Amino acid sequence: MSAIARSDDLRRQNQRRILAALRRGGPLSRTELSSQTGLSASTVTAITALLMTSGALIETVPADSVDHGSSRRGRPQVSLSFNADFASIAAISYSLNRISAAIVDYAGRLRAEQVIRIETRKSGSREIVDAISLVLDQALAEAGTKAPLMQIAIGVQGVVDVEGRTVLWTPIQHSKDVPLAAQLETRHGAPVTLANDCSMIAEALRWQEPSTYSGSFGAVLLSHGIGMGLVLKGRLFSGIGSSATEFGHMNHMPLGAACRCGSKGCIEAYAGDYGIWRNANGLPPSSAPKSDLQILDMKAIADKARAGDGPERAAYRAAGLAIGSGLKSMFALFDPFPVAFAGSGAAAFDLMEDAIREALGEQAIGMATPNVEMHCYRDEYPLVRHGATMSALTSLDEKDLLLSDPSEKSAADLEENDHRMDDAGRGMLHAS
Repeated sequence: MSAIARSDDLRRQNQRRILAALRRGGPLSRTELSSQTGLSASTVTAITALLMTSGALIETVPADSVDHGSSRRGRPQVSLSFNADFASIAAISYSLNRISAAIVDYAGRLRAEQVIRIETRKSGSREIVDAISLVLDQALAEAGTKAPLMQIAIGVQGVVDVEGRTVLWTPIQHSKDVPLAAQLETRHGAPVTLANDCSMIAEALRWQEPSTYSGSFGAVLLSHGIGMGLVLKGRLFSGIGSSATEFGHMNHMPLGAACRCGSKGCIEAYAGDYGIWRNANGLPPSSAPKSDLQILDMKAIADKARAGDGPERAAYRAAGLAIGSGLKSMFALFDPFPVAFAGSGAAAFDLMEDAIREALGEQAIGMATPNVEMHCYRDEYPLVRHGATMSALTSLDEKDLLLSDPSEKSAADLEENDHRMDDAGRGMLHAS
């Protein structure tokens, strides 16, 4: 590799470190950036200068510096923050009978959001693309921003390929292998990435509550369907060729109740809204999943379950046992981890928790795990939106946003020399 290539790679790496620190910590001074990233002051100064020249960053004076400026000597400490007008991104949620689009500026502020209803299972792939484009255009018009749309992230209910380009399968639409990213890029002229919606919920929790969700955890969707976003050792998990972690379609009962995926005995066939509704109404396990359930329908079942013993309470117990059994299998593979339950079904978590913990309390490989940390979030849509937002913003941050400047390359070379000197010093210490 040439020296120029190494320098370019290093400056992009340093750019990512600086922007990641700003995403996590808000406005920061150059001194704070140097401390948090481990980069030298000269490198931070050089790279942030180029990021300001490109328009990605701006200088701001903290309010407390302005308020107390008269009592302090010298120039107030200046912080660096994202320039909201540098770019905009779109965070889109594509779920059963619902598509939403949010426009967010480069500083992470929500500028507009639009939602449309569409019968997804009765719509072809062209109609879905048209609907997504329509709601995106409506949100852009509402936002009224002049900042260019530079990244689109979409959370999809279903399985996407590992590159985030194609919807391989989704229970909310009959079409398979839909090249959704390419189709939307052609229409809107911005890069598009797809992800499973549960992965976006997990991504949101990592940013919103890092003290709780940092290392490894699962985000389980409790709604019409059941899904999971999985984070292992700080990284979103994906399969070999797809988004994977289809928790709801792990088998709970061989040859059991009919699932909307076409299989039998899936966790979702017992714990999804339609599975609970079917059991509560005494319908045979082979009956077709009901697709038009509303939140009020499920609330009525939950109210009856809380009122006393009966088929409604038994239905929620069956749901809890299915979820707990699935989690026990996951824990056998990955070790126990905290679990966040999100979605409308979390409103009835009190009716399922005992059964979940009962299933976890049964020993597997000699261990029982009934005391797993669990949290609930009753509305998944803000989480999907926030996860898609952060996915889009961090994707944009990882692009080369620096304007070429020989002086910056000198700073990058200096930083590379610093690393070499550090390595040499460590070698001398080991030798001694």
